[in-house]
Amino acid sequence: MTMRFKNLDGSGPQPFTRVFKWAVTDKLTGKRRDSPARAVVPHVEPDLALLATPPAPGEGARLTWLGHASWLVQLDGVSLLIDPVLRDAINVVIRRNVPPGVPVEKLPRIDASLVTHNHYDHLDLPTLKQVGARIVTGLGHAPVFQGQGLPFHELDWWESTQVGPVRVHYVPSQHWSRRGLNDANEMLWGGFVVEGSSARVYHSGDTAYFQGFKEIGARFPKLDAALLPIGAYDPAWFMRLQHMNPEEAVQAFEDLGALAFFAMHWGTFKLTDEPLDEPPARLDAEWLRRGWPRDRVHVLPVGGTHTVRHG
Repeated sequence: MTMRFKNLDGSGPQPFTRVFKWAVTDKLTGKRRDSPARAVVPHVEPDLALLATPPAPGEGARLTWLGHASWLVQLDGVSLLIDPVLRDAINVVIRRNVPPGVPVEKLPRIDASLVTHNHYDHLDLPTLKQVGARIVTGLGHAPVFQGQGLPFHELDWWESTQVGPVRVHYVPSQHWSRRGLNDANEMLWGGFVVEGSSARVYHSGDTAYFQGFKEIGARFPKLDAALLPIGAYDPAWFMRLQHMNPEEAVQAFEDLGALAFFAMHWGTFKLTDEPLDEPPARLDAEWLRRGWPRDRVHVLPVGGTHTVRHG
């Protein structure tokens, strides 16, 4: 089968033999690390009165972590959702470890939902339909959204579109896509750079560590915030081709030349073998090892909010 899209280095999804070894053989033979299905992850009640009105032009970007890779990004009078997955479970089987930062019914009016790629923990049709906003995503997603009554706009890597006064750019990541049995890499995957009058925010989507971070940083210098995944990395022999561990995420942050690191993709869904609460501890240890300023790294509680703006 010829796949429509490949990574910058030409790679595609891992072969079935490796998937079977991870998912079946290693599990049956006890070779996979065992860790609890649940963990305590910090969660705060969101400030709904604050979130009801986005920052005005010149007031920076307000970032609210909703859990996993889901964010509410507000700037220049615009409210955007990135990878909103706000239901109790994905695929029925994998349930949330912590409630969503803001329930769908309590969100402010959303101007657009940005979807990095088609995996079910990032593209959740019921959530997107409940939100009802225009969708911005990568090339090839028409089969998912046609007939759903949702307007959508597809972008290739390095293309952009406007959401009101805000510019949204789609950028590469090192990953893959599949939603059914026969659609491997038929839909493009990536990340987003959201650019307003006084803030520039990068959301990586799902990604392994790759050289593309340096190019993104070169094309979009002085990113005010880099929202980077720190979880879903164990076992490394299988996961490192598609996800970063905390140490790799810190290196990605350095490559990007961003001003502030915001952790995501941890603590919400038990997808891999590391404990749900391990990633922030490893992130903290790596930050300490490098001797970097503490005020540049943020591990928000689910429902927590932080504002960034050009320095």
